[in-house]
Amino acid sequence: MANQEDLLKKIIAHAKEYGFVFQSSEVYDGLSAVYDYGQNGVELKRNIRDYWWKAMVQMHENIVGLDSAIFMHPLVWKASGHVDAFNDPMIDNKDSKKRYRADVLVEDHLAKLEAKINKEVEKAAKRFGDAFDEQQFRETNPRVLANIQKMEEIKGRLYPAMDRNDMEGIKQLIEDLEIVDPISGSRNWTDVRQFNLMFSTQMGSTAEGASNIYLRPETAQGIFVNYLNVQKTGRMKIPFGIAQTGKAFRNEIVARQFIFRMREFEQMEMQFFVRPGSEMEWFAYWKDARMKWHLNTGIPADKYRFHDHDKLAHYANAATDIEFDFPMGFKELEGIHSRTDFDLSAHEKLSGKKLRFFDSETNESYVPYVVETSIGLDRMFLAMLSNAYTEEKLEDGSERVVMKLPPFLAPTKIAVFPLTKKDGLPEKAREIMDGLKMDFMCFFEEKDTIGKRYRRHDAIGTPYCITIDHQTLEDNTVTLRERDTMQQERVPVSKIASIVSEKLKINW
Repeated sequence: MANQEDLLKKIIAHAKEYGFVFQSSEVYDGLSAVYDYGQNGVELKRNIRDYWWKAMVQMHENIVGLDSAIFMHPLVWKASGHVDAFNDPMIDNKDSKKRYRADVLVEDHLAKLEAKINKEVEKAAKRFGDAFDEQQFRETNPRVLANIQKMEEIKGRLYPAMDRNDMEGIKQLIEDLEIVDPISGSRNWTDVRQFNLMFSTQMGSTAEGASNIYLRPETAQGIFVNYLNVQKTGRMKIPFGIAQTGKAFRNEIVARQFIFRMREFEQMEMQFFVRPGSEMEWFAYWKDARMKWHLNTGIPADKYRFHDHDKLAHYANAATDIEFDFPMGFKELEGIHSRTDFDLSAHEKLSGKKLRFFDSETNESYVPYVVETSIGLDRMFLAMLSNAYTEEKLEDGSERVVMKLPPFLAPTKIAVFPLTKKDGLPEKAREIMDGLKMDFMCFFEEKDTIGKRYRRHDAIGTPYCITIDHQTLEDNTVTLRERDTMQQERVPVSKIASIVSEKLKINW
């Protein structure tokens, strides 16, 4: 675990040093859980967003885009349930003065029990070798069964208490499990109380004279309230989807782990409207399609896993997460939810406007069901950084840090280096770069030795560097150097674009 914590610290330091992510308002000692994206970060983020948009909108004839406003009528959040139910249970430790989400304290306890089970399984696997039957062991080993039973009992108390907003029940569970504060080690807890996660602000005048409005805690509601506008103007037939990327805001009780949990973050969401009764078929389709999207980046499959929800949100009849193996362990990266007709029906009821679809095939009018895919762009960014960060020892004994980003997502695609600052090499390098920069994000650099320049671009993940030397002036060839293998070859200037384009292809 210590190694994993060290890895996260290294990634945070690297992200700052190489212009990926900065603490917001750092000159004023920063603002907790708010971050800014630097010159390389903004390019990586844009490339991830474009990759998502292409997969969702460009590759699907029946999915279109939307960009709804951050500010919305306050009744939107009343209908969606956020005003009354968008709460987390909060608890403080009186000794450390630290604040926690009460349910997360219990879930961390559950994770420790799961780790104990996995340890038993690993020990047995080593002992029995090839003859080991993991399923049978899990179903018969007394220690494993005892821990499974403990976990089931805890879940049987936690989730119903959450559903009932039973704060006393959650506090009692924390006390019964003898959960200690990770910092002070004490059990001196306050009562558990509800904490609404929406940021509110004032607006000069809104409809009905209401002045309290909210910063949206999710982007989905902008899609739901525009569902009919898009359906009619786009002449969309069910099934169809609406995709959107944009900022959302949550006043998290505990915001930590770098950009994994922030108060201002970006979501990439798609709501897919389907005929009632067909939602489970589409739920399965989108589970499969979204996992393929992740694996198309070239990241190994063992870095991802599905996690089906034990406790469903009030609006869902099926939900699964795609989890990624972050430095903090497997955590949620994307959610796929079957939201039924909850949202559209709630908006129809409160607004008094019909939000139905007339299905000419069945000759009936109905409120569509919705299957949602929702991914955090910042979390995807962190997943990319975590997977890419590599420390390598080279044959000559030296070391390098290389960001092995998928080439099509890398901030800069080609770094252009004149060998020296004289003899017309910078001018020739500029001429070559001018021919490439319309199609590729390029970076021109003439300072320091070629070796140092290579190292800098390894550290930001640039897949190709080209060096312009005196031979270039004679035969119009350059040295092309590949990031991961560090192999160099002499290629004609006319072939650079096709070689790099081939490397940047996405395996759809």
